Amino acid sequence: MRTLGPLPDPSSWVTLHENSPPRVLRLLFWGSVAISAGLYALVFLSGRSPFPSGDPVIDTALAVNTAALLACCALWPFLAWSTASPWPRKAASAAFLILTVLCMLNSNHTTLLLLCVGTMNAVAVFGLPGGIGYGAIVLVFSLVLPLLIPGTPFVTGLFAGLVLLFIVMASGMVFVGLAVAARRAEHTRELLAELEEAHEELRRRSGRIRELAVAEERARMSREMHDSTGHYLTVLAMSLSNALRFRTARPDAAWEEVEQARELAREALTDTRRWVRALRPLRLEGRVGVAAMRAMAASFDGGGIRIGFTATGTGTWPDLPEESELVCYRALQEGLTNAMRHSGADRIEVEVDARADGVAVTVTDNGGGAPEEAVRGGFGLRGLSERVAAAGGTVGSGNLPADGAAVGDPGAGGFRLRVEVPADAHARETAPGVAGGVA
Repeated sequence: MRTLGPLPDPSSWVTLHENSPPRVLRLLFWGSVAISAGLYALVFLSGRSPFPSGDPVIDTALAVNTAALLACCALWPFLAWSTASPWPRKAASAAFLILTVLCMLNSNHTTLLLLCVGTMNAVAVFGLPGGIGYGAIVLVFSLVLPLLIPGTPFVTGLFAGLVLLFIVMASGMVFVGLAVAARRAEHTRELLAELEEAHEELRRRSGRIRELAVAEERARMSREMHDSTGHYLTVLAMSLSNALRFRTARPDAAWEEVEQARELAREALTDTRRWVRALRPLRLEGRVGVAAMRAMAASFDGGGIRIGFTATGTGTWPDLPEESELVCYRALQEGLTNAMRHSGADRIEVEVDARADGVAVTVTDNGGGAPEEAVRGGFGLRGLSERVAAAGGTVGSGNLPADGAAVGDPGAGGFRLRVEVPADAHARETAPGVAGGVA
């Protein structure tokens, strides 16, 4: 089935300006003038006089009608089309309205078109009171007209007046509707322009925020890699320098330094691979949700530390926004990195609780705990807390108690980090930020 293309925009045909009428009114006015001129042309071509009645009253009326029509054409470019127009244009409009009424002396149908144009001009310039006054003048003139033309019954004038009054009322209502539609169309265009501008500004801000987030993440990663890989490389350089110095006088010590350097290089390589795996987009590997979390935990396995992974809850990964899902991955990465670098643990347990209302990620180690300043939020935990708070979630961290030790003491029974991210949008807007204590 053939479909119609987009319809043309008619707003330019009904748009009203202060000193310019809508296109539809120009068409209506000049169309009525053209019809009248065509009627007079037909009369001339037939060889008859334009005033064939022989009655002085009727011939005078027709002459006044013709003069009024020509005067309307002369005044048309100077008409006012707004209540805010200057008074000379309003005076031209008042004269134009009187002339359109005088055009009623001719009984042809162009009178109806001129009345429509006159009504719309009266409403545009003088408001609804102007339209009502114009209708009253038309009715009164229709009632007086039979008295001016002999042989015209009063009932005929009354009926003609009521018909013309109805035309005036209908024309006024149509014009009011067109004016309202034009204003709404203009308002809609303004709103669309503002919306487009706001959308462009939002796009620019979104790009800026994305750039800042990437820069912040790169800065954090550079600091972390400097502290880890940089440390290995520094000690490695020192070991090789010692081996070079001891190679002649103390060859055994030199080989010990070389062996130590090899071990450091192996640890640096393992640490670097761990970072690369953590940074690799898991979605590109076809893993999402719990599978992606399991793969990330497995990437940290090795180096003498055992990592256990447990998935609880419904087992179905909720429909999280991309930012919230990334927060879950980064929480697991932060927890595993801190545990492997600072805790001195030989066992790390990871638990991912996926439910319909959100995801909870818990990383627990059996190391020596963390200092109080780290528990309150070191640099890494502060950055993670800000990310979680932006997603509407909560962060809980702290030392675990051991036998005979108080909760929160370093060296007690390990360290636990727990991050909860909700799936519900309203919960993300109203959830608190950081929760202290052991989760």
